Amino acid sequence: MAPAPARKPTKAERTAAAREEERRAREEQQQKERRNGLLAKWGVVAAALIVVVLIAVVVINNARGQVADAGPAPRGGNEQGGITLVSGTELAPVQAGEVDTSTLPSEPVAEGTVPEGIGASGDGPLQVVAYVDVNCVHCADFEARYSEQIRSWLDRGDITFEYRTVAYLDRNSATDYSSRGANAAACVADTAPEAYFDFTSRLFAHFEQGELDDDGLVALAGEAGAADVTACVEDGTFRPWVNYTTEAAQAAAVGGTPTVYVDGDEVTDAVSDFGTAVEAELDERS
Repeated sequence: MAPAPARKPTKAERTAAAREEERRAREEQQQKERRNGLLAKWGVVAAALIVVVLIAVVVINNARGQVADAGPAPRGGNEQGGITLVSGTELAPVQAGEVDTSTLPSEPVAEGTVPEGIGASGDGPLQVVAYVDVNCVHCADFEARYSEQIRSWLDRGDITFEYRTVAYLDRNSATDYSSRGANAAACVADTAPEAYFDFTSRLFAHFEQGELDDDGLVALAGEAGAADVTACVEDGTFRPWVNYTTEAAQAAAVGGTPTVYVDGDEVTDAVSDFGTAVEAELDERS
């Protein structure tokens, strides 16, 4: 038996079906438009957030860079940006007053030129000058190896030891740790010179644990025997001094840290050869 022929939809049914299809198409289009509208709105919000973040970064970077050209030198600070120890607890009785980076040469000297303030010490204690950066691994190695020996030489009156603490490695730190650490050291020198060497030694000994925040620097100063240096550290009192020391070192063509001079001569490999260089000079005097 042959199947019954399929019934053709009536005109009214065809019209209703067409209207239903049009309705679904309109709904789909409206949903698509709503989705696109939401995406556009979220895109605007995201773009606005990015702008806010970028503005914040610029403001923070500008704030970090806003250090005055001129400022006070700490107790014991000299015109070259150094702080000189004459014993483990005493600083040389000098005071540079105020320093100003605008007074420094605009172009560096020729490489190999001995920086100002460094030379043969004659009959006095052997002069040692060290350019260091608190965020420098080789400086930390130098301190770990020689700190106690330096203290012994200082207390015997064999040497003077001048730190010229620069901030070459701020470029590697999101918090300007080189500058902040050098500033903290200057704060200690200014308020508690007897704790300066101990604080510096502790600062380098902390290298492997990573950068300290301001509270950590203040706590370390307290451990070294200094009075509260919170205001000096947080205010960056000696940040202009740190900038001055850094730019003076660059003007003197000091290329890296540690760079160490013993009685006017640079030690080629300070980490390996410093002790030998000092002992050789002391032996010549005995």
